[in-house]
This record gives sequence, C-alpha cells and structure tokens, in this order.
Amino acid sequence: VNDHYQSVFPPDVNAVFDHGKRDVSEFPIAKGEYYKVDYSPGTDISRYKNIPVPTSYMAITSDYNFVGGYENDSKGGLLHVADHHVSPGKKQWTWGDGDFGRAWDRNLTDNDGPYIELMCGVYTDNQPDFSWMHPYEEKSFTQYFMPYYNVGVVKNATKEALVNLELEDGEANFEDGNAMMKERQATVKVYVTANYPGCALTLQNEGKTIFEKTLDLSPQDGFEKSIPIGNAVYQNLTVTLKDSKGRELVSWTPEDFSDQEIPEAAKAAKEPKDIGSTEQLYLRGLHLEQYRHATYDPTAYYLEALSREPGDIRNNNAMGLWFLKKGQFEKALTFFDRAIETLTQHNPNPYNGEPYFNKGLTLRLMGDDDQAYDAFFKACWNAAWQDAGYFHLAQIDCVRGNLDKALELVDKSLIKNWHNHKARHLKAILLRKSGRMVEAMKLIDDSLAIDRFNFGMLYEKYLWRDDSEDLDEFKHMLRDYVHNYIEFSLDYAQAGCYDEAISLLEVHTAQKKETYPMAHYFLGWYHEQKKDDATAKKHFQIASEMPSDYCFPSRLEEVVVLKAVRKSNPKDAIAPYYLGNFWYDARQYEKAKECWETSVELDGKNAICLRNLALLYYNKEDKKELAREKLEKAFELDADNSRLLMELDQLYKKMNVPVTDRLHTLEENTTLTASRDDLYLERLTLKNFQGEYDKALELLQKRQFHPWEGGEGKVPFQHITVHVEMAKQILSEGASQEPLTSEKISTAIDHLKAAQSYPHNLGEGKLFGAQENDIFYWLGCAYEKLGDSTKATEHWEKASKGLSDPSPAMFYNDQQPDKIFYQGLAHLKLGNAEEAEKRFRNLIAYGKDHMEDEVKLDYFAVSLPDLLIWEEDLNERNRIHCHYLVGLGELGLENTEKAITAFEKVLEMDRYHLSAHIHLKMAESWERDYQVSDK
Repeated sequence: VNDHYQSVFPPDVNAVFDHGKRDVSEFPIAKGEYYKVDYSPGTDISRYKNIPVPTSYMAITSDYNFVGGYENDSKGGLLHVADHHVSPGKKQWTWGDGDFGRAWDRNLTDNDGPYIELMCGVYTDNQPDFSWMHPYEEKSFTQYFMPYYNVGVVKNATKEALVNLELEDGEANFEDGNAMMKERQATVKVYVTANYPGCALTLQNEGKTIFEKTLDLSPQDGFEKSIPIGNAVYQNLTVTLKDSKGRELVSWTPEDFSDQEIPEAAKAAKEPKDIGSTEQLYLRGLHLEQYRHATYDPTAYYLEALSREPGDIRNNNAMGLWFLKKGQFEKALTFFDRAIETLTQHNPNPYNGEPYFNKGLTLRLMGDDDQAYDAFFKACWNAAWQDAGYFHLAQIDCVRGNLDKALELVDKSLIKNWHNHKARHLKAILLRKSGRMVEAMKLIDDSLAIDRFNFGMLYEKYLWRDDSEDLDEFKHMLRDYVHNYIEFSLDYAQAGCYDEAISLLEVHTAQKKETYPMAHYFLGWYHEQKKDDATAKKHFQIASEMPSDYCFPSRLEEVVVLKAVRKSNPKDAIAPYYLGNFWYDARQYEKAKECWETSVELDGKNAICLRNLALLYYNKEDKKELAREKLEKAFELDADNSRLLMELDQLYKKMNVPVTDRLHTLEENTTLTASRDDLYLERLTLKNFQGEYDKALELLQKRQFHPWEGGEGKVPFQHITVHVEMAKQILSEGASQEPLTSEKISTAIDHLKAAQSYPHNLGEGKLFGAQENDIFYWLGCAYEKLGDSTKATEHWEKASKGLSDPSPAMFYNDQQPDKIFYQGLAHLKLGNAEEAEKRFRNLIAYGKDHMEDEVKLDYFAVSLPDLLIWEEDLNERNRIHCHYLVGLGELGLENTEKAITAFEKVLEMDRYHLSAHIHLKMAESWERDYQVSDK
C-alpha cells in the first residue's frame, strides 16, 4: 500500500504551497528542496512512496472542482467535488513514508496503512487562509465526498461522473526479427455515482468522433477501454459522457498548463517601523489579526500607523474593535469616535458606516441605548450596514416598548438579509407581543424550514402553543448544552424580554443541583434588570456555589454580567476569578491580576486561581519566587491534580531547582507522575541526569508513550541518550577496571545499534535524515577496541558526514551542534586534523559571534519548540546555546579547562541542559586523563 498511494489533484495544479505559504514546490514533479528534502533533479511527489517527511501540499490555483486520492493496488479512491468558485481549497497532508510517518500511522489509524488527510477549503483557498463574515451574514455551500473505483488519477469530475484519459505511446515489438510498431492508444476510464442506463461515451479528435459507445453504467459497473488514436495529438482529444437524455455528465479535453508561473512564497512580516505607509501597516495588522498569528501583535502595526497619522480611519477602527473584543469598552469608544471624527471632517455623511455600527455595539454593552440608537441609525445610511444596524435598532425599540417601530425596523433588516435568523426570531417575538398569531406561526414555520436549528423559533413555537411536545422538541434539539441556552436567552434579553430569557434558561437549570455557573449569574442579572434584587442575589449566590471547573467566560455579555455581580456582592470570591479568566485570555493582564488577587483575598482555597496567578506573576511580571509560592500552595490545595504537578515540576525546572529535589517531588507522587507521559518522561530524564541509566532504561521500556505538541522528539532523545551513555560507560571501564572483554564491547555495540532504532512504544519514529554522528563515532570506537579497524574506519567515515555549519537548533528536527563536534572527533580518528579543527573552530566562532543576537521565533513557525507554560527569554536561550557551542569547540581542540568553563556556564544558566551535562563529564574525564598522563 505504501508504494502505491497517489494524490489526485486536478490537471491544472502545477505548484503547491506548504502550511504557511512559506515554501512552494512544482507539482507533481518537484525539482528542488521542499520540507528540507532535496527532490532534484525531479521527483513525483504525488506518489506517497516518494515523500519521506511530514509534508503538506496546498493547490495554488485550479479551475477544476475536485481533489482526491487513489490507491493503485486496490484501485480504490476518494474524491471531493465542490464548485471551485466557493471551494478553491485543495490540500493533502501526510506524515510521510518513513519511520517517523509510520509511527504516526500507528497512532492515528488502525491496521490499514498510511494516514492521509484530504482537506478542502470553502470560502478560503486553504488552511493558512480565512475569509471575513459580516455580522449575521450567511455563507452556504454544497460539497460531495465520494468513493470511486478503477479510474486512477482522475482528470475531471462532477458529482455524477468521473473520467480519466491517458495516452500510451507506440512502442516497438519484435516478431521474427522484424520490428513492428504498436499503434498509439488512449485509455478511457469512467465511473458514475448512480445508475445511468443508455449513456453515450464519445472520444473525439479535433471535433471528429473516433470512438463512441452506448453503455449501461452504475457504481458497480464502470468502463475502461484502450482506443487506437493514430497520429492524434493528445491536446486535441475530447472525451465526453452523456446520459440517455443527452445531458452531459462529464467531459474533458487535455490542456497544456506548463507555462503557468510558479508564485513566490510568502514573506515574513517586517517590523512596524520598517513599513513605509499607514495603509501597509493596517493591512499587515489586519492579516495578523485575521490569521490569529501566535507571536506577532497586530496592534503594534495599528499603533505605529496611528503614531504617524492619528486620525487614520481604518487603524482607529481596527484598534477600537480590538479593545471591544477584549472587553475594554471605554478604550474602544475612544478609537471609534476618532475614526468618525475623520470620516465626518468634510462631510457629515460618511462613505463607510462601520465605525458607527461598532460604536453602537460598544454603547449597548455599556448600557447607553440612547446613544447606541443614534450610532446604529447613522450606520444604516450605508447599505452594507443596514442588515445588522436595523436589527439592533429593532432590538432597542423592543426594549423601549415601541413594537410598531421595532417591526418596521426588523423588516428593513430582513429586506437586506432574508436569512438573518436572529432578525427572524426578533420579528416572531414582536408579532407575539402584538398578538398576531397567524403571522407569527407562519414566520416560525418558514424559518424552521430554512434552518431547523433556529432554537429561538423553536422556543417561540412553544411559547405560542404552550405544548409540552414543542418543549420536548426544543430540549432535544439543544442537547442540554448550557451554552445553547445562554446564547438564546441573550437574544431575548437584548430585546428587553427578560421574562422569556429567564424562562428559557430555567428550562436548563430546573431540577439541576449543579450546572455551569454562568447560567445562574445570567439568571441573576436578568432578574436585576427587572429590579427584582432579592431573586437576583439568590441566583448570584447559587452561581458562586456551583463547581468552577472549566468555567472560562468568553462572551462580552459575560463581562457585563460579572462586573454587575462584583458590584452587587463584593464578597463573592468566585466572580472575580471568572472575570480574571476572561481578562487574561484577552491579554488584559493588569485587570486579570486585580481580579485574581481579589478572589484569593476573599477565598484563598481556589487552587486554580492561585495557579493562574502563578502564571501571571512568572510570565508577565517576572516574579518567579512569588509564582513558585502560589503554585506550591495550589498543589497543596489540590494534590490529586496531575496537571498542577506537571506545571509545578516544569516551574522547578525553569528555576533550576536541584535534580534531587525535583525527583523527590515526582517520586512522592508516583501515581500522578505515572498518569501523564510528560511527567513520567521527566522522571526518567532525571534518572539519566543522575547516571542511573539502568533505571531510566527500565522506565523507558515499560511504557507506551503518546506524542504531544511541544514534546516532539523528547522521548526519542532520552532513548538515544540512555543507550549511548550505557555504551560509553562500558567502553570506559577498561580505563579504570579490568580490561574490556569482547562480550562487554559487543554489549556496548548492541546499545549503540539500539539507539538507532525506535521501538514502537516510544510513540515516535526516526526522522528522515536524522543525524547520528555521535552514535557512529562511538561505534567506531567500539570496533577499534575490538581490533576491527575496517569497521571502525567505516563508522568514523559515516560519523564525519553532514552539515558542518552550526545553526540556532531551536526545533527538535534541527541539526544539533554536538553532531558537528562528533564529525570533528571522527575526522581526528581518520587522521584529518585540518577538517576536525575547521569544525571545532566553526562551533566556537558561531557561539561567540551570535552570543548577543536578538532572537525571535520564525514568522512562519507553525508550532512552538517546547511545551509553553512558563515563558522563556529566547535571547537567554540563545546565549545558553552559544556557550554550549563554545564548550564543544574548545573540547574538540582539547582546551579542556575552557570547555569546562563554558559547560559550567551553560549549567549555571540551565541546570537541565542534558547535553551540556554529558559533555561536561566528558571534559572532566579528559582533564583527569591529561593530568595522569602528565604525571
């Protein structure tokens, strides 16, 4: 199976992007480097067997409506068909046909071969792209996923039929010594997705029919035939399949797409100060915000633009929206007003109503409906905002009791967007309040015909008819999912219908002893709006007593409610905790700190609140000891929480707590440690630090690991380390004890070979092109001790190969610098002192030259190099790396005192740099050997 899976991309796809559009490759024949693999002079990367590493291909452009995959052995395929005008995205992802990929196959599939993802983008060109939606906008699409048989690499497809047309060139056959040329043929394959009796299949050459046949086709019975075509040119052929009524099912004419230009890869964002125009600053910030970039801040670009042009409309609007989404309503309003001031500077009737609409949203959340009404109405002077603007105006008029005006406005909203389901719900409310049952029921029925999941309409239906069956249907559709209830209760509340909001939410909370806390906070707030303070406080109290697990408010309305709760009951310790969760997620760290500290002052037994404060103190305020104090207290309060133990251990690691102390904590909590792969791995890693390799190996071998993001490569690294160190331990015995026996040396060789093979229980496979210079070097040393100079030289030759220039080595699949060090040692063994010295001096030079680099994560990084809990200083990490390189280089040059100094500097900065720990021991051993030899 691995050799025969093939991507089925449309014929006009001649280039593909990787995940972040940071790299581009020709397709299907790659001719250069793609995903760090050299495919020159030409490799067919549509075939799975040729892809050794995790790889994605995203079609750049295509005028065809399909994408899929095909397995040549079984002749089975899967195709996605959708209109390419709304579904342009065509992507395939594979972990690759290598040891690394096969490990992921085992993790992600049963027993039936390689793991392939087919991804299709609708209203987006592919994974690294998103498209905008207007408030209350609906985007609709139709797509088909369908299996097919025997057609191979499809050339064109519809939901009814698939076709392939392949050309077979003539070839010479010999009979009785005479050459006979076989005639050129075109092979036609078709497959249909339903029964089509009496189909007409034709093959034409420049409009002239050269083959036709009437067929009875079905999904069970496809068609394949090789047809002689004489001297016909492939691009002049056309194959067509029509049903019995003459309706075309599928057709295809070959085209030459070889002259299509290969687009450039995307470029990293410049720093704000380096961008010339405010427009480009706005567009870059918008891009970062739209793509939710993990490390670049869009506001840096907006604010840079505003420092140059304070009245810039779009950048002010963007900043206002940013603060609005973060719950900072007053700050948001300032930016919207500034945008409006510029918009209306010369004309009171602006071309763009968005800042007015956004101002209206903000004012409503601030409780100022009168000014919000004015802002929404001004937004409606622009057609683009009439749908959303009139809807919000209708809500406000409903709050005021102006039902006729509200009905007029909601109808205006629906004229602009007939499928605004919130507006339909609001109209049903207004019709009910006006007593117009017939109209209301027709609207409800029509709306549910469009969208069966319009929960608001389902509840209106129940309110009208008061039928228990309607209520049962409503409850069934909402699945007892509390956020559904909250969301639709808000639709009532925003129209001033607090009784309905309360009754809807009570459908969920009734008869429940425990529920999501925000449900009762909302109920309390709804009662507070009705001036029923006694009932409001009752619900606020109930909410504060609900289990707080996984309560992470995310709605702006929740900010409003929690602020009201804090005002109503300043002694409530849990409300500021929840609000702090929102603020931290919104990057409003000062507000988060105030909330969490208040919560802890009121009730110091909330372990997760203490844990959250620890994160804030460490990551945002550089108060490491205070963070440690809070997290230790959190774990003391919740000692059965394995995540807290993991985070505490990682904090200890960052703070250079001694090995014995960390190990003691983990082994005091053996059950918790064993419950998580990451904790378990830390325990066995600490055993390696202590030189307890037998114990580390035992722990490693008896667990099935599962890879996690931020943990890639960590389990294999310990696997390699333990086997190499055990081999080195054996090989060094001869220096201090009785001479090595051949049996012991063979055991060392077995360990080194084991380091090159990853058992399935590690959960990861070996990366294609993995550098194993250290393993080959020590194998050479082992064979040298056996007296086998041929094998020793063979392994040192292997150890001497590879890239000799150091790099930052931030990610697990980057070449590590010690590989260059062992290249150098191998060259010394081979008598190539000049080559060895070159490598050692490269390490020293890189370390010294880059020691003070300003380091940032790569703009296109799709994952982080480590499990990010406790933030780290990348410049400090770089300095550690550079000191380590200097140590390796000095050790290679036999400057052991300098090497020891460099390694000690590394370990002073990062006690848990295992490679520095190992090579420090090597340097100290060499230094002792020199002293003995001197004596």
